[in-house]
Amino acid sequence: MSQRYQISKAIRSTLVLWLLTAFIYPLFMLISGQIAFSNQVNGSLITNSQGTVIGSALIGQPFTSENYFWSRPSTTNYSTANPKNDDAGILKTGVSGASNLAPSNPELLKRINGTDGEINRLKKAGVKPTADLVYTSGSSLDPHITPEGAEVQIARVAKARGVQPQKLKTLILQNTDGRFLGIFGEPGVNVFKLNLALDKLS
Repeated sequence: MSQRYQISKAIRSTLVLWLLTAFIYPLFMLISGQIAFSNQVNGSLITNSQGTVIGSALIGQPFTSENYFWSRPSTTNYSTANPKNDDAGILKTGVSGASNLAPSNPELLKRINGTDGEINRLKKAGVKPTADLVYTSGSSLDPHITPEGAEVQIARVAKARGVQPQKLKTLILQNTDGRFLGIFGEPGVNVFKLNLALDKLS
């Protein structure tokens, strides 16, 4: 075979693979995703009764009111900081990610065990500290807490809302996501969905 033929064959193979991997396959995935998993591929967005997007089921939001179940702490404040006024340095590491502070770091110990730390804040509210209510997640955008982390807040929310604790237990069960495929991960309560259901209950 001539060198010219080999070069021509290589160019044709490259073009075919380029079309296949750069256009046909991505287009197929895009179309099949929109048909079979439309909600997921568009960000699992949640809308209110007016049809306005108010958040995503995949990204946590900060809740600090006594009337709501609290999310886990976030090193980025769930990326709600103003980039033009970031005195606290929340966005220095980007919109997601852990603090990367060692367990012995004084700043981390202060945030957890200090006078205004997470443990004291929970105890003052009458909430038993659990790991997920004290420590941030790896992304700092985790929308879930453990079922235990939700249950220890029932008394606080029930008192603030004047709702029967049993109704809150039912809401927690309804908004608990099970293990992926029944075997991967642990059950988690989506705090955003739980609080939306709580507003509807009230």
